Amino acid sequence: MSRKPELRGRAARLARLFPAGRARQAARTPFVLLVVLLLGGGLIGLLVLNSALSEGSFKLDDLQKQTKNLTDEEQALQRDIDAYSAPDALQRRARELGMVPGGDPVFLGPDGTVKGVPSPAALRQTTAPPAPEALGTQSATGPAPTPAGSASVTAPAASASVTPSEPTPAPALTPGTPPTTTPGR
Repeated sequence: MSRKPELRGRAARLARLFPAGRARQAARTPFVLLVVLLLGGGLIGLLVLNSALSEGSFKLDDLQKQTKNLTDEEQALQRDIDAYSAPDALQRRARELGMVPGGDPVFLGPDGTVKGVPSPAALRQTTAPPAPEALGTQSATGPAPTPAGSASVTAPAASASVTPSEPTPAPALTPGTPPTTTPGR
């Protein structure tokens, strides 16, 4: 019973072509090693790919935070620009600088003719004179500048009324106030 049946004819010839016993065991070993190496390589490749993807997601998160901060800053600056360019803010700032509203416009023709009636700008006295800080770089010893087109003329004696021995404080600028220039120049 322990004996194998004998093969005859074609089956016997085929059996002689294949190695018997240990050779079969030896043929399986490289295949198993190949499968193990492929599985290990695949796992290591997945680990490297996962690490690269997570690193990219961290960079993306940082860039999104930076974009949000820059967008917030841009919106704050745009609000400041809108506040400074509002008509009432422009009017208040112009009055602080000593500007007055202009009258009806007058046009010059190409041949030098004047179209319209020229008139000086009406000087309106505000309820409170502007503070020295609002006037910015205006000289304390010099006469106050008059807007272009105004009819008022400053007498030269007005500048002599300030005594040179009396020190005059320089106008102070607050950190949020930009330096101003003399109107009309």
